[in-house]
Amino acid sequence: MVEKLEVLALIPARGGSKGIPGKNIREFAGYPLIAYSIAAGLQAKLVTRVIVSTDDPEIARVAQEFGAEVPFLRLAELAQDDTLDLPVFQHALKWLVENEGYQPDLVVQLRPTSPIRPPVLVDQAIQILCDHPEADSVRGVVPAGQNPHKMWRIEPDGKMRNLLDVEGIAEPYNAPRQKLPPVYWQTGHIDVIRPDVILNHGSMSGQTILPVQIDPVYTVDIDNLRDWARYEWLVREADLEMVHPGAQPRPWPERVSLVVFDFDGVMTDNHVWVSEDGKESVAASREDGMGVDMLLAAGFRAVIISTEPNTVVGARAKKIGVPYFNGVGDKPATLTAYLETEGIPASETIYVGNDVNDQGCFPLVAFALVVADAHPDVRRQADHVLSRMGGHGAVREVCDMLIRRYR
Repeated sequence: MVEKLEVLALIPARGGSKGIPGKNIREFAGYPLIAYSIAAGLQAKLVTRVIVSTDDPEIARVAQEFGAEVPFLRLAELAQDDTLDLPVFQHALKWLVENEGYQPDLVVQLRPTSPIRPPVLVDQAIQILCDHPEADSVRGVVPAGQNPHKMWRIEPDGKMRNLLDVEGIAEPYNAPRQKLPPVYWQTGHIDVIRPDVILNHGSMSGQTILPVQIDPVYTVDIDNLRDWARYEWLVREADLEMVHPGAQPRPWPERVSLVVFDFDGVMTDNHVWVSEDGKESVAASREDGMGVDMLLAAGFRAVIISTEPNTVVGARAKKIGVPYFNGVGDKPATLTAYLETEGIPASETIYVGNDVNDQGCFPLVAFALVVADAHPDVRRQADHVLSRMGGHGAVREVCDMLIRRYR
């Protein structure tokens, strides 16, 4: 491995996204989207500095919270819808040399819209360029989903003509895919470029470009909310080995015997109605109740552990046939004692919570889930963030997932 090389990871993140407002700091699977690219730079062994180039003070604040530097705010004219990468990188490199005397040997581009990266990708790409001094840049690619040799264009006279010819194959559009040259699609995961190419040749790639090939399962480019939901599912369900801004989520256990539910904010929407005489009432979902019925019928066990002293906890628990503890001051101690008394292994137990008083239970079980509207700090400690909110089908979502996975 090359040592003492100055490698700058530069993350372009302008404000003013129209397709997805606030896209770069919108929460993606528990963290701001930009946090994944920052983590990729910080966790790479060969990257020596991580900077975010933005025009937006709020993006700057979030970027700094997750460990990136923001030594300047980008000019407004470099943050338009049609702004290219080149002037953004030229501005950053010139600012750094003029204001700090800082000149990196290599520049890594990490686009926030491609947040799902293999852990070794950044170092792998840097090493390829280090090993090939004749190359100007390295670019991430995946095998193309569609082969352009089977594509057509329609001429002005209305006739079709194949897009690309292949030497030695008269009709490439009729040839088996295996006979055609392999083709690749560039992704937004990573580019590594020599600064001289950017500053003195006016290019983000140069003439000699080498590939770093990425498993297509990591192909992610978020342009709209449909993409957002689809790729959040990939993070939550695919068990991919990927760069993560926080602790690496644990995998689902091989076996689940017990589900521990918090009550307020999980089985309710965390609201309480208080009458003039001080009586409290909450709302619960019949959908969730049906899910618990199905869960118990499938052979799983469940228990409710709640800090709430109100008798409504017991009333709901009895209604759905689940044992409960309410008015609990020390949830971890209650959980530990229950597992010991019932003879249930922690390795077969999962926990569903929503707030900071649940966090102490997470390390005591094999897997921790939180509802979609859980406290941000708690979402970041969980192994899985549910797509539905507390009191609005989150419990049913857990029940359905367990029955699909284990029965």
